[in-house]
Amino acid sequence: MDYQTSLFADDTTDSVALAPERRRLTRGAWVDVQRSWLADPDAVFSALVEEVPWRAERREMYDSVVDVPRLVHTYLAGAPLPHPALVEARTALSRHYLPELGEPFVTAGCCFYRDGRDSVAWHGDTIGRGRTADTMVAIVSVGDPRRLLLRPRGGGSSIALTMGHGDLVVMGGSCQRTWEHAVPKVAHAGPRISVQFRPLNVF
Repeated sequence: MDYQTSLFADDTTDSVALAPERRRLTRGAWVDVQRSWLADPDAVFSALVEEVPWRAERREMYDSVVDVPRLVHTYLAGAPLPHPALVEARTALSRHYLPELGEPFVTAGCCFYRDGRDSVAWHGDTIGRGRTADTMVAIVSVGDPRRLLLRPRGGGSSIALTMGHGDLVVMGGSCQRTWEHAVPKVAHAGPRISVQFRPLNVF
């Protein structure tokens, strides 16, 4: 997938410009990509590492309880975000996608992939309204590049997006119901943080 780089901050309004490239998938799903979109990703990465109250989670898997292979934290609706660029990003995303989404992005889920061993398995954000209705999840990535894989739910060929420092990916339409996504383990990778902006009651 070859996307053109477009950004950037509008010097006259201090707003964040959005001009993503859209790829239509199947069954009403789509994905938007905008490279190098986030302003000052170095400062955002540092703030996230230092200020987010990261926690390790455990979950049941088969007959045992295992560590979730990443650190997590979620900023619920109304909670202050750890860097002004993320507030600006959420505002810009809400404004840009309002005609399609019909509501703002209000929560920010954060995942800290400390190295190549940290990952997330195949899944869709289908807890809450994403199970039955079209919605959007906007992901901003900072830190080392990692691949985001997407595949049709129920089987089919996957596609890969490399999310780089400051890149934006938005999954929309039926993507959470009809497709799955994952961040696989890799042999070597530095730390990377993803911030997932979601509407209310989408998980």
